[in-house]
Amino acid sequence: MSKFAVPALCLCLWSAPSFAQSGDPVPPTTAPAPEPAPAPLEAQAAPEQIHVVAQRPGPGMWKVSKDGHVLWVFGTYAPLPKNMEWRSHEVEAAIAGSQEYLAPMGAKAEPGFFKAVTMLPHLIGIRKNPGGATLRDLMPPEDYARWTAFRTKYMPDNEDAERERPVFAAEALMRTARRQAGLASDDAVRKRVQELVKKNKLKTTSSIVDLPMDNAGTMLKNFKKTSLDDVACLRNTMATLETEIAEASTMANAWARGNIDEIRKLDFAGREEACFSKVFGSAAFDADPAFKNMRTLMRQKWLGAAEQALATNASTFALLQIKDIIDPKGVIAALAAKGYTVEQPD
Repeated sequence: MSKFAVPALCLCLWSAPSFAQSGDPVPPTTAPAPEPAPAPLEAQAAPEQIHVVAQRPGPGMWKVSKDGHVLWVFGTYAPLPKNMEWRSHEVEAAIAGSQEYLAPMGAKAEPGFFKAVTMLPHLIGIRKNPGGATLRDLMPPEDYARWTAFRTKYMPDNEDAERERPVFAAEALMRTARRQAGLASDDAVRKRVQELVKKNKLKTTSSIVDLPMDNAGTMLKNFKKTSLDDVACLRNTMATLETEIAEASTMANAWARGNIDEIRKLDFAGREEACFSKVFGSAAFDADPAFKNMRTLMRQKWLGAAEQALATNASTFALLQIKDIIDPKGVIAALAAKGYTVEQPD
């Protein structure tokens, strides 16, 4: 057991595509023709798998520069069709010409083997609702009816989800629906970048924040007994899931073609805030301020590494989620505010 289970489970709500990189559908440019009312959810067929096999370059890179020093930033997006091939000659050239690689932002909590073993008893039932409550107990009748239909369609054998916290049930629902539709994470892009970094022998700088584990036992106990008020997370996930799956090909192709205008229309914040904030904003993490301030700490660490790289290297390559690049309050905007020249791709 190399990592602390509770933070790992909760961190996935921020970093995983299920919540971190999803978008509401882009409004059509022309009014669609009226359609017949959809069949009841239970009667609908499983989503058709999405196939994109052409080799795609993804978007261009953002260029951050000052005094002749350059930071090239490439933005990843998920979910992508699992059989989509990605290759960008522009990225390959940027990595080949750089001296350092800035890895994506992240956070981890590792207590060490012996401390982790002592915590094992506290991990039992960590995904369950306090007091043995079920989703039926927590959700309004109309929301629970919709959840039942979704579970029947996508996870008919996952009866355990009925007793899970809504935030975990939402994550399981989204993950399963995407898998059935042939969608995957952005691992293929990250893996290829890592191969290029290794091939070109770049120095790698991590921006991972190490979360404190001094109060791990207290945090575990508090988490298990604390209500998260996370029904909105599951509700929002259900509200956007079917449309997102149906339009996943359009969204993925906007990234694959480098259509920045379309990418900017995606809503990256809605479900993430409904899920992430309910977990880390809860009283369960009051004893560990670093967990509540996790995103701020990650942002600060990445910015520090970026400024150091810009001062030291002629060229640096960085990988970030696309949402962190286009966020008007994100790290790239912060560099621009500090006086760095930022040029977005055409």
